[in-house]
Amino acid sequence: MLLIPAIDLKGGQCVRLQQGLMDRATVFSDEPAKMALHWCQQGARRLHLVDLDGAFAGKPENMISIKAILEQVADNVPVQLGGGVRDLHTIERYLQLGLSYVIIGTAAVKNPQFVRQACAAFPGQIIVGLDAKDGLVAIDGWAKVTDLHVTELAKRFADDGIDSIIYTDIGRDGMMGGVNINATVKLAQEVAVPVIASGGVTSMADVEALCAVAELGVAGAIVGRAIYEGSLDLATAQRMADQNKC
Repeated sequence: MLLIPAIDLKGGQCVRLQQGLMDRATVFSDEPAKMALHWCQQGARRLHLVDLDGAFAGKPENMISIKAILEQVADNVPVQLGGGVRDLHTIERYLQLGLSYVIIGTAAVKNPQFVRQACAAFPGQIIVGLDAKDGLVAIDGWAKVTDLHVTELAKRFADDGIDSIIYTDIGRDGMMGGVNINATVKLAQEVAVPVIASGGVTSMADVEALCAVAELGVAGAIVGRAIYEGSLDLATAQRMADQNKC
């Protein structure tokens, strides 16, 4: 079970949102690159970046911070990023900077063909991010909820060559209320690619619950507010997962 610290970027700062609402942001650092290095020193083996401004604008908006993070850690750990990825040029630009994976979210929903094109152009480096509220997919920085069910949409991408799917339960994101194990497992059992859980990972109990379903296709979990506020110690949690003591 891989625990992946999240660094959400808004206005060049490292923030955490509650339920994806931009007006409910807590600033945790003015120096995201130092935060990235900190999590690596705590044992992180992958980092998850989100360009929050880019998700709303539809194009990269925090490039200075992203470059600084990659210069600091990309030689040592893989880094994945989502938010504002709408075309192949943006993906290519990010990969040239040192990203290992690029996450396609809104564009995957609006233009499924784009995912196929991206996987063909950059094999093994494309992740699809599916964010849902009550099982329905949300897009445009979670500002709009569609009538598409997350499980049915995920099946469309399973054969396109994607590396994995990140499943975020919007209702749990940043709320410190626990991860939605049932929905995550259901999705993992329906698709033939690894699923990374996101939203609500709060405590060691959540990590234990995720470890218990790892063999069902849940390959990792993105951790955010809990490691910033201290309810979950990243180093301890990852060590426990590695030792299979969940």
